[in-house]
Amino acid sequence: MSRVLLVEDHERLASIIETQLSKSGIAVDVFFRIDMAWQALQQISYQVLILDRGLPDGDGLTLVKRIRSANIKIPCLILTARDALHDRIEGLDTGADDYLTKPFAMEELVARVRALLRRPVESIALQPRFKDLQIKPDEGVICCGNESVSLAPAELQVMLLLIQKKGDVVRRSALEAAGWGLSDAVTPNALDVVLHRLRKKLLAIDSALEIVNMRSLGYALK
Repeated sequence: MSRVLLVEDHERLASIIETQLSKSGIAVDVFFRIDMAWQALQQISYQVLILDRGLPDGDGLTLVKRIRSANIKIPCLILTARDALHDRIEGLDTGADDYLTKPFAMEELVARVRALLRRPVESIALQPRFKDLQIKPDEGVICCGNESVSLAPAELQVMLLLIQKKGDVVRRSALEAAGWGLSDAVTPNALDVVLHRLRKKLLAIDSALEIVNMRSLGYALK
């Protein structure tokens, strides 16, 4: 399932967008501030960013600038009531991929998000590697040599974060956020179940790596 990050401080509008995208099979994490969205981007691999410009802690374009400076290739769709030509040009020049002015038809928003999800992304990070492992998020599989195994959505997000960290320790809270979203409730043993399944799948594809519990610190691929 594709996952989208929505940054919109109008709660009712955010709720409507979340509902409509969810009906289309797209998972949505909603935040109201730039700083919270930036933290989420450090922990979760999103496929599209939907971003309002007028946010409580500044212009949403500052987040786009930060993302592009960090070489994060995520497609960005700007939502704003600013419909002047120079505003649209500013957004696109900053690094946004699409621009939708308010008010808009929800069907158009969903169509634009789907179009961005279909767009090929240049970043090699879409299929990150570490040691003998390669993960293919679009296919939902992890590979070792000629062997591969499919991953459930939560398994995919957790393994993606572990591989991206390349052996560094990842906190339990970060893995939970990756697997189930920062705004969703996670049952106490949900991560343990996913890690157990991932360990079995790594054995099934004969990977030399394993998920190690680093006491009181978190987990890492070693």
